[in-house]
Amino acid sequence: MKPRIKAIVALAVLGGLVSLFASLMLWWPAVLAAEPAAASGALLGEAHSWGFVAAALATGLSALGAGIAVANVGAAAVGALAEKPELLGRVLILVGLAEGIAIYGLIVSVLILDRLA
Repeated sequence: MKPRIKAIVALAVLGGLVSLFASLMLWWPAVLAAEPAAASGALLGEAHSWGFVAAALATGLSALGAGIAVANVGAAAVGALAEKPELLGRVLILVGLAEGIAIYGLIVSVLILDRLA
């Protein structure tokens, strides 16, 4: 396997583990704090816990996707700038668009958490 592919796979696994850990850290206290209640209350508590999982996954997976996108776009940008330095403005815009993926995931997770409150 090529070293670049090994690095991307390692980054993907690390990002998945971080998002899994974050989702467990957000979900587990909600499960422990939930009191036994009526059927409707129990369903509401479960939905509340899954909302935390959804917010953690939205942030973690979008950050993972943004990292992969910035890695690929950044590598191509350095190659393009080595040949044509006047492309700096366009390259910065492309890298910024790749970074926007993480911001979109963060916005989605804030909206999910806002609905839970």
